[in-house]
Amino acid sequence: MEERRDDLQTKKKDKETKYSIIVPTYNERLNIALITYLIFKHLRDVDFEVIVVDDGSPDGTQDIVKQLQQVYGEDRILLRARPRKLGLGTAYYHGLKHATGDFVVIMDADLSHHPKYLPSFIRKQKETGANIVTGTRYVKNGGVHGWNLMRKLTSRGANVLAQTLLWPGVSDLTGSFRLYERSVLEDLVTSCVSKGYVFQMEMIVRATRKGYRVEEVPITFVDRVFGSSKLGGSEIVEYLKGLVYLLFTT
Repeated sequence: MEERRDDLQTKKKDKETKYSIIVPTYNERLNIALITYLIFKHLRDVDFEVIVVDDGSPDGTQDIVKQLQQVYGEDRILLRARPRKLGLGTAYYHGLKHATGDFVVIMDADLSHHPKYLPSFIRKQKETGANIVTGTRYVKNGGVHGWNLMRKLTSRGANVLAQTLLWPGVSDLTGSFRLYERSVLEDLVTSCVSKGYVFQMEMIVRATRKGYRVEEVPITFVDRVFGSSKLGGSEIVEYLKGLVYLLFTT
């Protein structure tokens, strides 16, 4: 009976805390409906909103989001579109301006970040009082599925290089599946200057330099099923430039 009462109190507390889930999209028409369904499935007893920041997708992503609004409600699914691709960091900032939650989750729309991990993120934050909870592929029970050997080596090498030069105290610098205390995210977004994929690394490095508490949750990253990856050679070059920049400025 006591255990049941504790469960009810936990559910009540979850409903008192609101989470804003920011999902940047570009040509994710085939994925956005499924990830939305999975978010609602795994967060049944949580108060949350999904903020879709679409950068002018030509594939009809916005039309799908508008249909989802009819199913789940415009107060639960917010479409905050932009006219063109303007960068990942600015997409988070744009979504943050419209967020009403106490905490903000950032995640990809391509199903590489499975919503089943969201309860673990929330639980970890409540247990530890962390300012940031980040998903990691590089601890026990974490991993990657669907990548070829070259991409695994590239990702691992990027993280090892960053760990060696920056000492951030976090095992997965390039991951982008994270939960932030809203005020912390607002602080970090205004502090960061990087764009694209380097933005994720700069966010977590500056967080540790500022003394914010960061906790990790193991996740399995699954390569996208529909659509094509947006990571290319130019992003790798930008990553290396960003690494050097952070080495001398943090």
